[in-house]
Amino acid sequence: MKFIKLTVILTCILNSCLMAQSPVLAPGNVETVTIGQQDVAFKTTSAYGNVIVYSPSIIRVRLDKKPIGRDFSYAIIGKPLQTKTTITQNDASITLATDSVTAIIQKKPFSIAFYTLDGKVINQDETGLTTSWVNDAVTTYKKMQPGERFVGLGEKTGDLDRAGSGYTNWNSDTYGYSTNADPIYSTIPFYIGIHDNMNYGIFLDNTYQSDFNFGASNNRFSSFGARGGEMNYYFIYHKNLADIITSYTSLTGRMPLPPLWALGYQQNRYSYYPEAEVMRIANTLREKHIPADGITLDIHYMDKYQLFTWNKNRFPDPAGMITKLNDLGFKLTVIVDPGIKVQQGAAAYESGLKDDVYIKYPDGQLYTGQVWPGWCNFTDFTSVKGRDWWHSQVKFFAESGVSGIWNDMNEISTWGQKMPDNVLFDYDGQPTTHLQAHNIYGMQMARSSYEGALEHFKERPFVLTRSGYAGLQRYTAMWTGDNRAEDSHMLLGVRILNSLGLSGMPFTGMDIGGFTGNPSTSLYTKWMELGAFIPYYRNHTALNTKAAEPWAFGEDALATVRNYISLRYKLLPYIYSTFYEASQNGLPVMRSLAINYTFDVKIYDTTYQNQYQFGGELMVAPFESENTFGKVYFPQGVWYDLYTDEKQPSNEAKITPLALNKLQVYVKGSSIIPMQSLVQTTAEKPADTLYLHIYNGTASNRFVYYEDDGKSFDYQKGNYYKRAIILNPTARTLTFDNVEGSYVSNFKYIKIILHGFDGVDNLQSGGNRVELQNGTFSFIDNAAVTDPTGGAKRLENCPVKYGTIINDNNSIKLNY
Repeated sequence: MKFIKLTVILTCILNSCLMAQSPVLAPGNVETVTIGQQDVAFKTTSAYGNVIVYSPSIIRVRLDKKPIGRDFSYAIIGKPLQTKTTITQNDASITLATDSVTAIIQKKPFSIAFYTLDGKVINQDETGLTTSWVNDAVTTYKKMQPGERFVGLGEKTGDLDRAGSGYTNWNSDTYGYSTNADPIYSTIPFYIGIHDNMNYGIFLDNTYQSDFNFGASNNRFSSFGARGGEMNYYFIYHKNLADIITSYTSLTGRMPLPPLWALGYQQNRYSYYPEAEVMRIANTLREKHIPADGITLDIHYMDKYQLFTWNKNRFPDPAGMITKLNDLGFKLTVIVDPGIKVQQGAAAYESGLKDDVYIKYPDGQLYTGQVWPGWCNFTDFTSVKGRDWWHSQVKFFAESGVSGIWNDMNEISTWGQKMPDNVLFDYDGQPTTHLQAHNIYGMQMARSSYEGALEHFKERPFVLTRSGYAGLQRYTAMWTGDNRAEDSHMLLGVRILNSLGLSGMPFTGMDIGGFTGNPSTSLYTKWMELGAFIPYYRNHTALNTKAAEPWAFGEDALATVRNYISLRYKLLPYIYSTFYEASQNGLPVMRSLAINYTFDVKIYDTTYQNQYQFGGELMVAPFESENTFGKVYFPQGVWYDLYTDEKQPSNEAKITPLALNKLQVYVKGSSIIPMQSLVQTTAEKPADTLYLHIYNGTASNRFVYYEDDGKSFDYQKGNYYKRAIILNPTARTLTFDNVEGSYVSNFKYIKIILHGFDGVDNLQSGGNRVELQNGTFSFIDNAAVTDPTGGAKRLENCPVKYGTIINDNNSIKLNY
């Protein structure tokens, strides 16, 4: 008996020694606890921790091998809200409870789990693994729940449901990337887990290289971690997935209202030069009645690719050219890269030297990398003086009349793609190496461009970036980099933009038509149709590719493309209102079906995963360009074909014929869609009637309609026009709430166009009666302009009833 006891004791000692010598360091047991009003600080055997209630639905977890350090973040701007929190503990555990979620910290050893108020597991550490360190890398392991799905994680390739896959965040210049490439340009370490009719979000706020594993090469756990720094994550729980996005953006910020012109069509190329070519493009767009608002200049506008210069041979009078473009209703966007050419006597270079804004090696020598201009130094955008210096340089563009700044190559990208680890950055007063600063650099460049434009531009600026980090939506739009002219990239782009939307980034786009290579006529046509339903509508192609302007693929393609660009401009009241919503609650403009149909398993099927909603009312179903038939899934509810009003099945899939001149678009029952007359540019005022399309349905709907001047910041002073429009099918009422704001609407009249309201002949408001007329409405024109018979592509239209009311600012209630 004594021998057995001695064996047990020796075994325990041996195990303790092995654990002490293990290359994997676990936190161990909780040893001391300090309880605050809505937070708990603790020390474990090997670590220090802090759990903080940020709101009833958000709980932050911090762990480190050393005492918790400076609380600094480039992503987080939200502060903890005063929250009723009940904190209790016993020998085994510590419990933090709000009115939405309960967190339980186990003490022996440390682990944490999150529960619903009725005790269901939302998310929990994997027993035996929890959080641990391997050298400086820290990882948290979560128990994989049965059937758990994962969506989001920002700019990532792959399927909508990321279960079974792993990903790395290290911002990279990936020219012509493959459809399964990882990583690519940007880092947003935020994802949403879905299981058992529950969903939650996790945001890992750590700018070192981070890695996420959703069951790749294992059947035990999902995990997230970083190659340095502390474990610092925010857990978010809501019953509705949309509310998770809203809470996440309450932490990381929301998009400011963009200028209206940035929502119009943008004509780009690498590159348009000289001035005569730019003006040819602008004039041809107007001559061919292709609505457009923007033209972009790539690196060839510069003098030998040196930033903050104009090539005077190609552009002898930039301000004069931009004035002519403005007169035609165009705004100009120019590209900027972070590299400042090492050139003695060059104004920008010498100014940067004088102000000491460039990143350096530890011995004080400036880091020099090779990019387009040759050998360059790079502004330290993680320092106040670096950002301030960049702000001052942006004045160069303001003096010429530039309206948009396109930030490129900001991963940082240099030839060789191997920037040394030991390059130093200020990191806002806490100097660090490239390892920590790399993933934040692109966001801070975009921030600097935005803040500089705010200082020097007279109107709302447009800022675009290729690289970034969580929170970049506060400063910039984003596009998906150097994609390919292939069907697979068109559909991949849809999934990436939907993932970005799930990750708090609403203003996004991709190079329509593909950047590398040459699209077929059918691919170009379908991609341009799709672009009308993408937040940032930009056609762009590379150097030494074929022309890709709308007229470059023949008259039939031109007619179809013009149809969809025109439809985009007619939809601007709907689109602008949706952007306003994004600025208020963080919900994206382009919405994965996972947002509103989270627990419908069909939407994750790879057959249907490319379908998405554009705003809350429209559903788009894109297919490969050569397909003649496609299978569309219709989630729960009433659905209409946009072009014919044909009713679609609910909770069913349907095989539908596809045509080159038509994109599959559907409208949800009870939808409210405001439209306007066609304009060629947002600088042109539409006619004085707002067309309000109302679709019959079974559910109530509330749409917030929004207007302002589209260019100034006067809306921040109350100079806007906002009103809620409510459809109540049960009460058979259409209600316009009182107008908020002092802005005078562009529209004197509202033409109410009813879809699917058979048997409704009039609308009544008090003693007034609006008689309805029968008619038809066509969303697109007949595209077969070169067909002499005119019958090859039949014009489709919707049977509607319509009537007009005065756009009164007071409440209006219509019975039908």
